[in-house]
Amino acid sequence: MRTLVLILAYLVSLVLLAAAYGAVPVPSPSPHAEDAAFAAFLRDFRATAAAAGIRPDVYDEATAPISRNQHIADLNLNQPEFSRAIWDYLDNAVSPQRIADGKVVLIADRDILDRVENKYGVPREILVSIWGNESDYGRSMGGYNMFEALATLAYDGPRIDYARPQLLAALQMMQQQKYAAAAMTSSWAGAFGQTQFVPTTFLREAADGDGDGKIDLWTDVADALASTANVLSNAGWAAGKPWGYEVKLPTGFAYEDADLDAPRTVAAWKILGVTKITGEELSAGDDPAAIYLPAGARGPAFLVFPNFRVVLKYNNAASYALAVCLLADQLKGAPAVAAPWPRELAPLSRDERMALQDSLSKLGFDIGKVDGLIGSRTRAAMRAWQKAHALAADGYATEELLTRIAMEARQKLAGN
Repeated sequence: MRTLVLILAYLVSLVLLAAAYGAVPVPSPSPHAEDAAFAAFLRDFRATAAAAGIRPDVYDEATAPISRNQHIADLNLNQPEFSRAIWDYLDNAVSPQRIADGKVVLIADRDILDRVENKYGVPREILVSIWGNESDYGRSMGGYNMFEALATLAYDGPRIDYARPQLLAALQMMQQQKYAAAAMTSSWAGAFGQTQFVPTTFLREAADGDGDGKIDLWTDVADALASTANVLSNAGWAAGKPWGYEVKLPTGFAYEDADLDAPRTVAAWKILGVTKITGEELSAGDDPAAIYLPAGARGPAFLVFPNFRVVLKYNNAASYALAVCLLADQLKGAPAVAAPWPRELAPLSRDERMALQDSLSKLGFDIGKVDGLIGSRTRAAMRAWQKAHALAADGYATEELLTRIAMEARQKLAGN
């Protein structure tokens, strides 16, 4: 027995030694097992679809040819971090070519835009801008099989709660509209068409823009623009009201007041000394508006109104909403942003943003989860720290701010 134990110990040591030098690869899940589990998921989801009224022939047409897409699974787990500076993003989103192409569209699709604008009250420039930002005016709509994309996301990973309702909605779309499954292409995340709807939004708000009795967001521009206008109208777009405009902040401005979630009346901002970027006084009024600083105290400032928040409901990213609104303005011939962007500032990486959140947490601030996403609680914590240190409390994350906060956190821990 002792000899057997020694032999086993010797063999184990050889395996460990080989592993240390890379001779024994780390085992990975069998692709066949993964495929079998995915097939089982599709069989189980069939009952969910049937309970929602999906016919067996529809389900089979949609799911029979698909398989788990490893590329989509990889994108789902390892999405590239968003560490692009706002000015770089806008350089592309509001590029001279994007503006020129949009002006061509405004002329080419004038009749469609006349009908949609008159019916929904949403300016044509906003609609064309969304079209340009979402798919480059239909040039880049995504070429994935929608059912394969959504089923891959619904099977496993961090987007299950998003993807399963979308997969069911895609099946309902197919059944209701009599689409061919193979023609239902999308982005890797399941967004589709000229203005990148998701299936649940389609079921709720898609519109027949040309009255032909069908809704086709892939090839029918009238349907795509009417559907987009319907979303914005239902979200509360106020016809005849601006989205916002660039402003100049007075010397000594309290930057902690610049917050999308802290609107004041235009009259109140006027009293505080905020002016239009040209130096003109703001028009006195009771309309609610917030100051938005996309690049902190060292960049341009914008006074934004409820219509800006409506665009946020289409895509809940302030940089996206700003891009849409600025492109819409330039399609009308308005000038570009006047104040310079602080292009010398490098955006923080995801690891750096997490380090910033971790340091703020160690200093006693409630930032929520350390996830690398700079949300309202993290911005509030940065503002509080900046104000306590007599800095412009703009809540904008920079390398300099990270260095100072991290140093203070280390000093606090060392003192404990």
